[in-house]
Amino acid sequence: MKKSKEVLVSAVVVAAGKGTRMHMDKNKQYIEIGEVPVLARTLLTLQKCGRVSEIIVVVNSQDIVYCKQEIIDGYGLYKVKKIVAGGETRQNSVYNGLLDVSQDCEIVLIHDGARPFVREESIEESITAALEHGASCVAVPSKDTIKSADENGFVSGTLDRKALWMTQTPQTFRYQLIMDAHKKAIDDGFDGTDDAVLVERLGFPIKLVMGSYDNIKITTQEDLILGEAIADSREYYG
Repeated sequence: MKKSKEVLVSAVVVAAGKGTRMHMDKNKQYIEIGEVPVLARTLLTLQKCGRVSEIIVVVNSQDIVYCKQEIIDGYGLYKVKKIVAGGETRQNSVYNGLLDVSQDCEIVLIHDGARPFVREESIEESITAALEHGASCVAVPSKDTIKSADENGFVSGTLDRKALWMTQTPQTFRYQLIMDAHKKAIDDGFDGTDDAVLVERLGFPIKLVMGSYDNIKITTQEDLILGEAIADSREYYG
């Protein structure tokens, strides 16, 4: 029986943000949580996932040497194929990373470097969904009631919570689809808040994949406190 060809899955990890909301001298990607830098935690989880073939890391140009020495080499991250310089916006940075994946890449997984607690099962399920549907987005149902507001700061409506999801990463796509979406955004001068919205603009449906509420993005000092608690709980409960 002929063995089916293995699908090449590339992961683009975006870690080029300056982390200004953290109010610290060090870039948030390199702050330690449980004695492990945020970015290293993120990359170690992706490396453990057997379906991820390679990782492209996108960082600030001035951080490339530090990232290579302290994170990639320091933690034995052999799946990292290349470190590339980010752009002016997150969207620019993702596009730079997409340009450096292997030519044989069929599926690309885009993940925030500042989400160090992504679960391996979320990565696996996002890849499966992208293979089946072309595009997937890890998300969790909103726990809170969400209200819309007018320009004066008054409530203009209450949205149906049952239909609301809080998007996370990874967001995973067939490679040509996400490249077409980024090129269309460049042509239109459109800058989105995530990659899924670029694909939505093409009229392409995106499959939601259930994530986890502890897949937080490290953005503020308060997130560091929560991150320490998550790291401790995972160490204790496994």
